[in-house]
Amino acid sequence: MNMVWDYPNAFTLRVTPGIADIDGLNHTNNAVYVRWCENIGWTHSESLGLSLEDYHRLDRAMAIRQASYDYLLPTILNEELLLATWLVASDGKITMERRFQLIREKDKAVVMRGHWNLVCIEVSSGKVRRMPAEFSDLYLPAIVTHNTNLKAP
Repeated sequence: MNMVWDYPNAFTLRVTPGIADIDGLNHTNNAVYVRWCENIGWTHSESLGLSLEDYHRLDRAMAIRQASYDYLLPTILNEELLLATWLVASDGKITMERRFQLIREKDKAVVMRGHWNLVCIEVSSGKVRRMPAEFSDLYLPAIVTHNTNLKAP
């Protein structure tokens, strides 16, 4: 059975909740999903050619302005999950949008969706600044178009 992703060309990462990820309700703690999203976001950025070192060298970074997560189903210890991410929009100057989707592998159920609104900042001051050419050259070609099969959370 194939995964049904919200967008095409998913960048994926396999994740499995360990004992430290489980909360008092015997489910994966919500903060763990946030950490996984941060991890795949960096991994995706690095795969496109931009690392944390590049952010410091360029004195620019894509920072999270707003984040939201829809926790649809719980996950448990040792469940095999597949997390996907996409860049889905940008104004080409200052903002970008990143989406996430987490699927439980055994039944292909969507267990979480996430959304980040990102803004380009100058690392040294924290002020909003225009994306450098290197960001535009590497991030903008990675933007995917919306899948018409996407169901609203």
